Parts: sequence; C-alpha cells; structure tokens
Amino acid sequence: MRLHDLKPRPGAKHRRKRLGQGESSGRGKTAGRGGKGQTARSGSSIRIGFEGGQMPLIRRIPKRGFNNTRHTTTYIPVNLESLNVFEDGAKVDAAALKALGLANGPGAGVKILGNGEVTKKLSVIAHAFSATARTKIEAKGGTCEVVVTFKDQVKVDAAKKAASAK
Repeated sequence: MRLHDLKPRPGAKHRRKRLGQGESSGRGKTAGRGGKGQTARSGSSIRIGFEGGQMPLIRRIPKRGFNNTRHTTTYIPVNLESLNVFEDGAKVDAAALKALGLANGPGAGVKILGNGEVTKKLSVIAHAFSATARTKIEAKGGTCEVVVTFKDQVKVDAAKKAASAK
C-alpha cells in the first residue's frame, strides 16, 4: 500500500450544499433561509435573549435587592458538634478539619458555628467564630484563636493609616 492508494472511509466525505442554484436543486429561491425578514439577510445574527423588539424576559422580571459579592467573605461553616471527633486537649485548625473532611469546599477560611455541644477541652484556631460557639468552647475550658488573613490585615492597616492622617 502506498500513499496514493489511501482513500477516506465510505461516507466520510460529503458534497458541499450548493445554495440558490435554481428551484429544482431543492435549495433554490430562499436558499434554505426560510421567508423574508431579519434572518433571511446576510450577516444577520440575533443575540441570545432578543425577542424581536419586545421587552425581553430578563428585563420584565423585577430586580430585588443588592448583592455586593465583591466585598463579602464566604467561610466554610463547621458546627461545634462535629469537633467532638478530636481528642481532649487537641489543637484544632483549618488543616486538621480539612484532613478529616469537615471543612470542604471553596471559602476564605473556616467559621465555627454554635450548633450542638462540645464535650471536650479544645484549642480551636479558625478564621471566625460565632458568639455562641466561642462561649461554649470557653465554657469547657478551651481556647478560641482567630487567624488574621492577608485581606483582613490590609483592611486593618488601611484603617490605621486613615486614622493617623486625621
């Protein structure tokens, strides 16, 4: 077998559709574009959501509220009751929680929530604590330490700079 013997598989090659070549071709007159109007014209493309000049659905539905996601911080929530898997006196941080699969998913850090009861004395290091979680951990003799992220530190530095400028 030589290169000149190679042929494409049967059915792999198709003839080009010849549009507008007379009525008997099957693709004559309107050349497969239907009737008249915007879509029959050359270069026409209608954007997604366009309803022919009618007010589009996306603009007919009322807007509600304001969602300023640019300046929000999303935490991975962890309930107090799930911290009971750690031993008494253990140091619990974000890495330990992720290793056990308790803090999965995207987020700026871990927030400990006060759902449930903690039964052991733990040293918890997280990015945020709810007020009830903090009181329940400290009631058992544990400690709560807040991790300061780079983003938070920048905010603190900017506030100090603004205060000293006054």
